Amino acid sequence: MITENNNISPNLDIEYLFNTYYARLCYFAFKLLKNQEAAKDLAQDVFLKYWHKRNEYSSELAIKNFLYLSLRNACLNYIRHDSVEKKYADTLTDDTLEEEKGLAHLIKAEALVAIHNAIENLPVGCKTVLQLAYFEGLKNDQIANEMGVSINTVKTQKQRALKLLRLKLPNSAYLLLIGLLPS
Repeated sequence: MITENNNISPNLDIEYLFNTYYARLCYFAFKLLKNQEAAKDLAQDVFLKYWHKRNEYSSELAIKNFLYLSLRNACLNYIRHDSVEKKYADTLTDDTLEEEKGLAHLIKAEALVAIHNAIENLPVGCKTVLQLAYFEGLKNDQIANEMGVSINTVKTQKQRALKLLRLKLPNSAYLLLIGLLPS
């Protein structure tokens, strides 16, 4: 359980941490490994490692840093020991480049979570139109038919959704969202 000053009580809710960070960690590991199953396994292993050392951390920020750093190291170890990817790992001579890649993946994972949360908090009409248009690939007339509204309403809701997301999201997350949406 997290207190107001961001300290962790001795009876930390592991379920809270898992629900908050597991998907982000899986994405982060997948970007490094390009192997979804290995990413999930390593993310779970990192939570187990944290559980054994949980008394050493007193804040959520310290736990988050531990999880990401441990996962990054686990991923690098996985790459070194994987015979197919060993050649790739051996050619890496610039540790700074690897750290920059890892940081970029971390930032993207956090931005995607912010985007998802912002979309979930949109008004129902905006959220529905956004999901149908951009995630299900429906055209405006198809959306209008499905929702029982006019095409102008669909266009207005789409514009309103993007405007609200622009206000709710940091610039970097909004730019990532625009880059991910089909034209």
